[in-house]
Amino acid sequence: MNPSTAETAEKKVIPITVDTGTAYGRKPGVHNPLLTEVGAGTPMGELLRRYWHPVGLSADAGDPPRQVRVLGEDLILFRDGTGRPGLVHPNCAHRGASLYYGKVEERGIRCCYHGWLFDVEGHCVEQPCEAEMGKSRGRVRQPWYPVQELYGLIWAYMGPPEKKPVLPRYDALERLGEGEFLETNDASIGGGGPQIVPCNWLQHYENLVDPFHVVVLHSTFSGTQFVEQMATMPEVTWDTVELGVRTTSIRHLPDGKVFRRVSQAGVPTLRVIPSPRVGKYGRLESLGWVLPIDDHSFRIHVVGRVSSEGELTRMRSRMNGRLWEELTEAEHQRMPGDYEAMVSQGAIAKHSEEHLATSDRGIVMLRRYLKAQLERIERGEDPAGVSFDPDAPPVEFDAGNWLEEPAKGS
Repeated sequence: MNPSTAETAEKKVIPITVDTGTAYGRKPGVHNPLLTEVGAGTPMGELLRRYWHPVGLSADAGDPPRQVRVLGEDLILFRDGTGRPGLVHPNCAHRGASLYYGKVEERGIRCCYHGWLFDVEGHCVEQPCEAEMGKSRGRVRQPWYPVQELYGLIWAYMGPPEKKPVLPRYDALERLGEGEFLETNDASIGGGGPQIVPCNWLQHYENLVDPFHVVVLHSTFSGTQFVEQMATMPEVTWDTVELGVRTTSIRHLPDGKVFRRVSQAGVPTLRVIPSPRVGKYGRLESLGWVLPIDDHSFRIHVVGRVSSEGELTRMRSRMNGRLWEELTEAEHQRMPGDYEAMVSQGAIAKHSEEHLATSDRGIVMLRRYLKAQLERIERGEDPAGVSFDPDAPPVEFDAGNWLEEPAKGS
């Protein structure tokens, strides 16, 4: 063996280790457009337009006009001098000046540019610069949407006119106990942050069928934000019902009692969530509606039975006794809530990057439920929860909190 061959033989072969699973070359994630995008003409946008949505508090409809954005559409909300609310397209049908700068009058809203006056259903009733106030004014109509008032909210129907359902009523808000009255709030109760939450509505809607995050996010991670019983890991079952996906959570408490909690994500965007804070037991006491402002933001309107003024406002999330807007950025990082968990997913969560587990069964069921409603629309059918019967009874949910005594002999 020559020296060079011997030298080569003595060299050790060192294996090359390749790191796998790094972020190098990672493709951008994508969202599910079927379930998230709410603009006119999109599948979810058309589904949501088959329902009534709360677009503001009753007090929001008045003078001066108010700008609102709903399902990706910019609109003007006002109330004429006779007390009727109106919701119209912002750009005047004459030459496009915004009715945000209009003047609210007895019969409607008057454009600041040339004074054309439109009533709450968009009829042009005056054209001051034309002879006889506009001989052809009856041919002009400002785009508008039907609105109604109920439970202290202004509701709008933005779908096909021939498919307009009745505005539903709800048993939880109709059957008041002694000393109870209704209170309405738009402070984003349940959103965990400001009134307008800068992420897609589905990120909150899916949160409604995820009881496990309560034990981590709202308990062990940020400290117990709700009643102590909520920090106990629950036994959870989900089932699909006509009006959405229902969640039943059973918590076996240290004293032997059983805390049974039933909640639901309902159509179209309903938060059927019993209070997790005040320790109340019994039937559902409030309802919330997640209003998609557009694909990248939402807000929540809540109506509930209360026995003292300001009770709904006191339900807002607090960290160490302080509201979201009172915390520093460092405190938000150390004590995140729903807002941080939802918004940090991005303006629209990248669904292609998810790794769903068994505890996410409710989310899978909810997505399937929504897709089933989209398929009903495609077949020319009406989606779940839509009624055309003005005498239909109030919608009833079996949600609530119940504290049950241990079984005898256990």
